[in-house]
Amino acid sequence: MTRIPTPFKPLAALALALAFTLQSAGAAETIRVAIGTQDTTINCATGGLLIRELKLLEKYLPHDGKYKDVQYDIQWKNFTSGAPLTNEMVAGKLDIGSMADFPGSNNGAAFLKAGKRSLFITVLSGSTLGSGNGIVVPRQSNITSLAELKGRTISVPFASTAHGMLLRAVASQGWDPQKDVTITTQAPEVAGPALQANKIEAHADFVPFAELFEHRGVARKIYDGSQASAPTYHGSLVSEEYARKYPEVVVAFLRAAIEADRLIAAEPEKYSELIEKVTGIEAAVNYLYHGPLGLQTRDFTWKPEYRQALKTSIATLKLLGRESTLEADSFIDDRYIRAAFKQAGLNYDTRLANRDKLALKANDALTGKPITDVQRAAAVWVQGEPKVRHYASIENALVDLRKIEAAGQKTRAVYVHDLMHRIKLLAPTSWYVADAKGQLSAFLQKDAANAYAAANKGKVLDFAGLQASLAKTVN
Repeated sequence: MTRIPTPFKPLAALALALAFTLQSAGAAETIRVAIGTQDTTINCATGGLLIRELKLLEKYLPHDGKYKDVQYDIQWKNFTSGAPLTNEMVAGKLDIGSMADFPGSNNGAAFLKAGKRSLFITVLSGSTLGSGNGIVVPRQSNITSLAELKGRTISVPFASTAHGMLLRAVASQGWDPQKDVTITTQAPEVAGPALQANKIEAHADFVPFAELFEHRGVARKIYDGSQASAPTYHGSLVSEEYARKYPEVVVAFLRAAIEADRLIAAEPEKYSELIEKVTGIEAAVNYLYHGPLGLQTRDFTWKPEYRQALKTSIATLKLLGRESTLEADSFIDDRYIRAAFKQAGLNYDTRLANRDKLALKANDALTGKPITDVQRAAAVWVQGEPKVRHYASIENALVDLRKIEAAGQKTRAVYVHDLMHRIKLLAPTSWYVADAKGQLSAFLQKDAANAYAAANKGKVLDFAGLQASLAKTVN
């Protein structure tokens, strides 16, 4: 034991007393709130990008009770996929992270393997039908359906929710994923140029890349996740240890997410623009998801379909040879989101029972009449206009589109709705049927359009053919 020389004992005692006094005075505790986001995975916007850019978390972090004197160290880190985000969560470098169901199951399994636990605390956005994941081919490819991909090579970001969708889609065809197709790994940022250069035969990807590649003119979507009848979602996870230590902070994060949802629901065009500013992903694609009747629905409740999606994802791990003791029922913990709903004055159970998409409340931009039937609704976003124009029919949208173009204006996007799957589509890459009465319907797949045309004495057209047909009618 080191002895303090007698002359220095009073000085040492004074230092110890001073240190004790400072500690007793309550030197503020610093609580880290380290959040992993996926900015370009736009379904995660309400659990990351919007919270960060609008500083919503600061608005809800607690400053009373045991949090009265704390300081918060808010850290944000952006990722392009869930796997590296999970690595940092397991390593203790992040507390909260957002990702899809399939990488989420990997997250839970990785935590268990490390002797820890993570919790899936909320859904952010998803589709009980399965929309959001998709398979695309190069724009000039002659392939129009999944069935034509047998024996071909399909790239996909490995361990992503799109990977899970692809495996299920292949299985639905009765194919052996090891023999009947060649599945290779490829990140979205690599797939885009490869599609444009016609270097790959097909690519499967998650939100929003199938539609982004379509919008940029380098690909055509031939398969939507809704065809696999496998619900999918993106949501947020937290380290169980962190949630147990700071439950009020976790609820504050969810309050911020709920606020972000309220804002984008009220002004989807405005916040689609913000997402474009931050990520470079065009507002027209962001609106395809986040606008009324969007491709997916923002939803914070653990619907049975989303619980099943997680169970399916855990089962899909086995297809990849990744055995785990992970159980969906104990992995999902809805206590925190229920508490956040209660604090926000919202009824969780009411929203849990609601499966409606964000409603379209608009008048037809051509006729001025309220839009009451949306199964053949369409929309046009004109460059320079802050709001999207809506129409009760594809015919009305095309008539107005001619006027817009004749006036020298350009469009950001034209939207239609698939008659079969009830999903929003980008008009230029869709197929159409003009039936015997001249009524227009839109379809994602050409084979579906052919079947509908045969049953309704109709004619199948692509978008260019549709516009040419309208021009002849008008002239």
